[in-house]
Amino acid sequence: MKKHEVETLIDKADQAIMTENFDALMEIYDDEAMLVVKPDLVARGKTQIRQAFENIAQYFQNSIKIKQNGMKVLEAGDTALVLAQTLVSASNLEEINRKATYIFKKNKEKGWLCIIDNSYGHELLDNEKIK
Repeated sequence: MKKHEVETLIDKADQAIMTENFDALMEIYDDEAMLVVKPDLVARGKTQIRQAFENIAQYFQNSIKIKQNGMKVLEAGDTALVLAQTLVSASNLEEINRKATYIFKKNKEKGWLCIIDNSYGHELLDNEKIK
């Protein structure tokens, strides 16, 4: 079965994060996207998202590893909901399994772009600080 375009973009995003190619990473996000940095912190817009990823790289001593361990893309019109099993590790972090949720919107000129990046998925229900 052929990979959905959004799955390919997520693979590219993971590679960009691991190689700290933040210019390439920002091409995957919509200008008004949001990133759940941690359950009580959200980055909005490309400038904040880029800064968040730079800070994440530094926090994890430039050693973050990401592997998708299964994805399901649910597409309706120009919107795609992605449910993913994401494995994350680093030199200072034992491997954790995240049930991530991403939302992509199809842009006429740029194709699929991420508008919501939530690697914490339903864990946010345990934290009321997200707005």
